[in-house]
Amino acid sequence: MKYALLLPLAAAATAFVVPDEQVMSRLIVEPKKTASFAEKLPTKDEVYAQLDHAFSSVIETSKSALDDAFSRFEESGQRAKGRFQCMKSMTAFDVGAWLKSAAEEGPLRLAAEVGTDHGHHHHKHNKTVWELIAESKYTTKFAKVISEETDLVKVLNSTEANYTVFAPTDEAFEHLPKHGKMPSKEQIKKTLMYHVSPDFYPAGRVLASHTIPTLLKEATLGDEQQRLRVGLSLKGLTVNFFSRIIAVNIFGSNGVIHGIDRIIFTPPPTLDVIELFPGEYSTLALGLHKTGLHYDFEHTAQTGGTFFAPDNFAFQKLGPKINAFLFSKYGEKYLKGLLKYHVISNTTLYSDAFYPYKGPKEESIPKGVFHVDLPTLLEDRYLSVDVARYGGFISIKINGFTDVAIQDGIAKDGVIQILSDVLIPPKKLGGKHWQGEELSVEELKERLEPLVDQEMEL
Repeated sequence: MKYALLLPLAAAATAFVVPDEQVMSRLIVEPKKTASFAEKLPTKDEVYAQLDHAFSSVIETSKSALDDAFSRFEESGQRAKGRFQCMKSMTAFDVGAWLKSAAEEGPLRLAAEVGTDHGHHHHKHNKTVWELIAESKYTTKFAKVISEETDLVKVLNSTEANYTVFAPTDEAFEHLPKHGKMPSKEQIKKTLMYHVSPDFYPAGRVLASHTIPTLLKEATLGDEQQRLRVGLSLKGLTVNFFSRIIAVNIFGSNGVIHGIDRIIFTPPPTLDVIELFPGEYSTLALGLHKTGLHYDFEHTAQTGGTFFAPDNFAFQKLGPKINAFLFSKYGEKYLKGLLKYHVISNTTLYSDAFYPYKGPKEESIPKGVFHVDLPTLLEDRYLSVDVARYGGFISIKINGFTDVAIQDGIAKDGVIQILSDVLIPPKKLGGKHWQGEELSVEELKERLEPLVDQEMEL
């Protein structure tokens, strides 16, 4: 049947953006003597060697450059995988990919900052990226689905741009659930477009990036390009924290192909993403429902957005008295005001790209320090955001104090930046920002009182 290969798409629409149940379980290994994380990292030279062997960018003349690259991965990738698995077992490790990869990513990016293309030449093939995918024995299922979309075939054969294709192998399709609702033609096309970037991203540029634009234009982002999240962790080089890049730099006449081991499905809305992780964000989810903000957000049209989302530990740091007050009947209006201070509507700030509200189209965030003041849903209150970008390493600091712990959680309608501290607004406009000092219930009320009087009736 037509499109039968993607039959379970709708039912599995989030399964490959976030880990499955097994991956979400917490795996803790506690060796008798634990070295620091930095001591377990490979040296810069070792990272280059691993990437060079596992992700060779030199494609020799062969019947199919794509087949050649996957063959190289089968031989050398297993050695690299063994090394990564060995490193993984050395320390306490939460294998929930969403929650752990950010901690690994920064040091690994610093160690491999130059990128995988350093010292190599790009060996272009005389075939287009579509022709390489169509003739490969490793991507027959992906090619079959694409072939049903004549517009996309035309794009991938075009020489108007240098495209980047993240091509799932045939084995990637085996991870699809066996039963599911038949997806619409539109859903299938969106999924395929989400695997293609209109820009040229060889492996070195992928390694130095945090997000990558795709061909998929998302209405809830103001018709801006939906993005992929790429990162280097102990699992390897991944897309959307889950799909692993297993072969890189297969160059065609009009772009480059990278092989991946999982299909990348378009992400769910922000609220759905938060509720997929009750072990980490149940306090935030409860607050959104209790204050009615969940309903408000769900029924309000917007063009993108940025949610600075505090995790459960962030709320715990406020102490039991403040939490008891906020989640009581009398504290509900303060909780609503506090949560609104974490939400930026119609403006999407990734770590390396910016979709401003009613401004120019997508802006790249330059290297160095980028500053922006973002208006929150709390009237007259802004977040002061500083993005420091050096090579592949990026840090985001809010109000001069709070760091974004996990960057760029891609959502259908924006981006989620995970915080390990709750943001507290200043007492007055232009006043001093809260910087982690202990707060009493009365001090918290003093900061929020002028902002929430009209929010709700007790």
